Amino acid sequence: MPVALGKWLVKADQMAEAWTMTFDSADPPALAAFWKTALGYVDAAPPSGFADWEAFLRHFGVAEDEWGDAAYLEDPAGRGPRISFLRVPEPKVAKNRIHLDIQAGGGRGVPWEVRAPRVRAAVQRLVAAGATVLREDVVDGRLDHVVMADPEGNEFCVV
Repeated sequence: MPVALGKWLVKADQMAEAWTMTFDSADPPALAAFWKTALGYVDAAPPSGFADWEAFLRHFGVAEDEWGDAAYLEDPAGRGPRISFLRVPEPKVAKNRIHLDIQAGGGRGVPWEVRAPRVRAAVQRLVAAGATVLREDVVDGRLDHVVMADPEGNEFCVV
């Protein structure tokens, strides 16, 4: 049966799969707090049928000392994917093979004179939240984007 998706009609079996981005982390609650600031996300609501995450964890017998082993965020507008943060024992040791581009400047279609100050302001905000500037990439003498790392070293760009 066709489903209306914007101005297109698609068959239900042609729709994209729902997905979640997951970060391995040494400290999931702390890393989730950084990404809430970076993306404007909020703590994810508990699963349906549970008043809060504590009730969910108690229901499934999760030991209290493991409650900080995960954190979950969601886009308050429901547009972006949910993000999970899961505790892992090993530290990050290599460059990411995938990363996020935070389009604080509005994207490369926005004039440089407008985009560059927005990018610089976002970089300052993210440094204050715990990120590190790795490098500024300049094209034709103008700032194109800034490569940064979150508090656990995961690379991302501000464009």
